[in-house]
Amino acid sequence: MLSHVDSANRPTMVDVGDKAVTRRSAVARATVVFPAEAVPATSETLRTKKGPVFDTAIVAGVMAAKRTHDLIPFCHPIPLEDCSISIDWGAAGEVLIECSVRATHKTGVEMEALTGAATAALTVYDMCKALTHGIRISEIALVSKTGGRRDYPAAADASAEATTGEASKAETGRTAATSDGEAVVAAGEAALPGAGKLAATKAAGSD
Repeated sequence: MLSHVDSANRPTMVDVGDKAVTRRSAVARATVVFPAEAVPATSETLRTKKGPVFDTAIVAGVMAAKRTHDLIPFCHPIPLEDCSISIDWGAAGEVLIECSVRATHKTGVEMEALTGAATAALTVYDMCKALTHGIRISEIALVSKTGGRRDYPAAADASAEATTGEASKAETGRTAATSDGEAVVAAGEAALPGAGKLAATKAAGSD
């Protein structure tokens, strides 16, 4: 159910008046991809005529995160306690951006983290578009959020996924077929009914 519409399906701001004040945090990422023919030397500080690219993108991202409520209509103004942005080279031609945000408030800060990461990525594009307009922002995604009614990713979901994986492995190795086609329980479990007698008979006949 969408939270930013009222009973008449009109757009509205979510009322957070009755929510508890908790410590909120969020991390978002963005990836900027340079085409192969325009990949800068990653061992050097990336600078253009506009200045140092990564440093400028960090400043822009932090500024945007603090003003998210001015950009996204129904975001609440949140006084951020911390906003940090890291930018570095990843795989060939990829610039990896991560924005981490923290606040003590009644509502979450994932939009601030996403806005910070997105604006930093746009700044990298703006400062490098003289190289090529083929630069792509390939991904903007929420990595995690905590402190609200629902964390992301949810701890229960992560635990369930791990349990499912272990169960699948166990099931795969549970049964194995003998050379004559009779199934026996693997991994130290007892043989199926009749398997022991069959094995004993074979052993006696081979003497």
